[in-house]
Amino acid sequence: MTLQQMEYIVALDKHRHFARAAESCGITQSTLSSLIQKLEAELDVTIFDRNTHPIKPTQLGEEIIILAKVLLFNASQIEEIVSTHKGESIGKVRMGIASTIAPYILPKMFKHLSKEHPDIDLYVEEARIATIIQKLERAELDLALLATPLNNSELLEIPIYRERFVAYVSPDEKMYQHEVLETSTLPVENIWMLREAYCPNSGVFPFCHSNTGKRATYEAGSIETLVRIVDENGGYTIIPELHVPLLHSNQQSKIRHLLNPEPTREIAFVIRRDYARERLLNILADAIKAVIPDNMIYERHKKFKIKL
Repeated sequence: MTLQQMEYIVALDKHRHFARAAESCGITQSTLSSLIQKLEAELDVTIFDRNTHPIKPTQLGEEIIILAKVLLFNASQIEEIVSTHKGESIGKVRMGIASTIAPYILPKMFKHLSKEHPDIDLYVEEARIATIIQKLERAELDLALLATPLNNSELLEIPIYRERFVAYVSPDEKMYQHEVLETSTLPVENIWMLREAYCPNSGVFPFCHSNTGKRATYEAGSIETLVRIVDENGGYTIIPELHVPLLHSNQQSKIRHLLNPEPTREIAFVIRRDYARERLLNILADAIKAVIPDNMIYERHKKFKIKL
């Protein structure tokens, strides 16, 4: 049993096709097939059901593949420790990110990394929080940038910055006449919302505790779409402060600040507890600090490096 064989069964599970899996691994189809068969013979199990189209793992095979992904992840951690010690390049990085964070971080982060760290091959997956967490647990992602806390004992959270929420209000609403709104008295009617973004742990917003009177809950993840919905249909929504500079000048007039309490969200790196790529975390943290207003960054990250 070798790490190479672990890589091959993971590739075949991903592509569900021998030729495409072999191509992704840079080997011939016959080599891939023979080494997987050799592993199955060694373990005396069937990992893949070859009678299905497309090919798929057996029930036991699925369990083996999950463990294979963890083994490959941990092997990459060893390589990272050695590379860091030698000062070598980082290589490929798989990062998950929530759709309500991505628009404000990724464009400038890509630009910063391409200039300062061209050796990093950053692959980013934007998805729902539950999907990202599942992929972190299965070692299919190296790290994620999410709003926390997640209350998941299997994962480690490293808060990087804190961001305020503001209200985006249609002129048709009575509260549009006020420059500052009370968070605790926001109406539960006429709210367009992303429950995953605003109410992960009940939250401070009144509509997080009510299932009546709301116009709709928008289950996708685009803040820009919420803004457009308010523009077309009236009502109001809640948006992160980093979205405000992306609005047109006439839209910015619809922004209302929130107080009592002032709603915020914590944005953090989320990693497995066996994660070891400390150098990479600090490179990505520096990239975020380069694109986020300084007043939002946690003080400790202005002074100290991340230590695992």
